[in-house]
Amino acid sequence: MSVTWAWVTLIIAGLFEVCWAIGLKYTDGFTKLGPSIFTLITLAISMFLLARASQSLPIGTAYGVWVGIGALGASLLGIILFKETVTISRLFFLGLLLVAIIGLKVTSR
Repeated sequence: MSVTWAWVTLIIAGLFEVCWAIGLKYTDGFTKLGPSIFTLITLAISMFLLARASQSLPIGTAYGVWVGIGALGASLLGIILFKETVTISRLFFLGLLLVAIIGLKVTSR
């Protein structure tokens, strides 16, 4: 896989991580079948795509970006979907997370 496709794959893996992280909220402790199946499927896809991307990218970079996309996406969707608290400091640190994700991309091969 080319490095460009590895990055595309990694971004998609990160988006699937957001899906399963948000899905966890809807599983109600894995007591609801539909959300539980969705969460497990998106988790498997996310991990598979991370594994594929890490074949061409350094694992530290791939994992850091994957986790960062998941954390940033889950936090933003938590604010939107679940009315989680929005503070200036929270938005500031989410912004720093975005800068870190971009920094890992820019400084990698």
